[in-house]
Amino acid sequence: MNSFSTTSSVLDPRSTIPAAGFSATENFATDTPLVSVVIPAYKVARYIGETLESVFAQTFTDYEVIVVNDGSPDTEDFEEAIAPYLNRIRYLKQENRGASVARNTGLQAARGEFIAFLDADDLWLPAYLDQQMKFIRERGCDLACADAEFFGDPSSEGNTYMDTLMATAAAVDDVTFLQLVNADRSLITSGVVARREPMMQVGLFDEALRNAQDFDLWLRLSLSGSRLSYQRKVLLKYRCRPDGLTGDAINSHRRELRVFDKIETSYDLSPAQRDEVFLVIKNRRALLEFEMGKHHAAHGDFKQARDSFEESNRLRPGAKKQIALWLTSFAPRAMQAICARRI
Repeated sequence: MNSFSTTSSVLDPRSTIPAAGFSATENFATDTPLVSVVIPAYKVARYIGETLESVFAQTFTDYEVIVVNDGSPDTEDFEEAIAPYLNRIRYLKQENRGASVARNTGLQAARGEFIAFLDADDLWLPAYLDQQMKFIRERGCDLACADAEFFGDPSSEGNTYMDTLMATAAAVDDVTFLQLVNADRSLITSGVVARREPMMQVGLFDEALRNAQDFDLWLRLSLSGSRLSYQRKVLLKYRCRPDGLTGDAINSHRRELRVFDKIETSYDLSPAQRDEVFLVIKNRRALLEFEMGKHHAAHGDFKQARDSFEESNRLRPGAKKQIALWLTSFAPRAMQAICARRI
C-alpha cells in the first residue's frame, strides 16, 4: 500500500488541500479505511508510544490512525515519542482547546465509516477492533462499547469499568437515554466504536463543555434514535492516573450537572423524560452539596459545611446527612478529623 507524507499549515479533512486552523503531518493510504482511530493527546508523551503499539498490534487491520496534539506543553517530547510512527499515522496539531475540540478535529478529518476513540494513555488488547466490529455487525448497532480493566493504580488494579459502575447489568444489552441519565449504564470513551455519520448529524462533541462532553454526545445519539449497545467483554485497559481529567467527586458531580443543565434547557424531551431528568438533577445536586460539605469540614470552614449539609438534606433527606450536620454543628473538630481522613 503506497502512502506519502505532507506537512501543511492546515488540513481540509476531505483532501490534501490546506485549509485553516491547525498544522498536520499526513500519511494518506490509497484505500478508504473502514475505521478511523481518533486519539486526542495532551501531556501524554510518556504514554503515547505504548498506546500506539497497542493499536498497531490489532488483528483487525482496516483502519487509519489520527493523532491530535491539543496544544500540549510537552510537544517536543511528544513528537520525539511519535517520530517512529509518523509514516503510519495522521498527525494533527492545534492550539489547546480541550478534548472535545481535539476529538472533533479527528472526527472531521476521519475517512472511515466508523470512529474508534482511544485516549492517549489507554491500551487496546489485540482483538479489540476485531471483536468490536464483529459485535456491531451481529447486533446491528450504531455504537458499541466494550469493558475495560483498570491499571496504574494499586487500589483499583484488576477491577473493570463495568463491574464497578454497572455490576448488575446483563452481559450484552442496549443502552437507553434514561439508563444513561440515571447512571444505570455508563460508556467508557476508549471502549467506544461508533458510526461516524450519526455523530456528525447530532453535532459532534459540544466544544463548550470542557469535561463530560462524551456523556453529552451519548445522550444526544440515544435521543436521535441511534442504537447504543455494550458488551461486558474486557477488550482494553484504562489507565488510572492522578493527573488525569476525571478529577475528584466534587468536580465529577459539577461536570455532570453542567450536562444536566444543558439537557433541561436545550434537549427536546418528552414529559416523562423531563420528569426523570429533573429527579436525577435533584439527586446529583444533593450529592454535590454533600461532597462540598465534607470538603469544607475537612478544611475547618464549618459554616460553609453546615450550609452544604443542610442543602443536601433538603434536596434528598437521609440519616447520613443528618448525622453529618449534627457533628458539624456540635462536634466540628471530630467531623473535621473524619472528613480529613477521607479526602
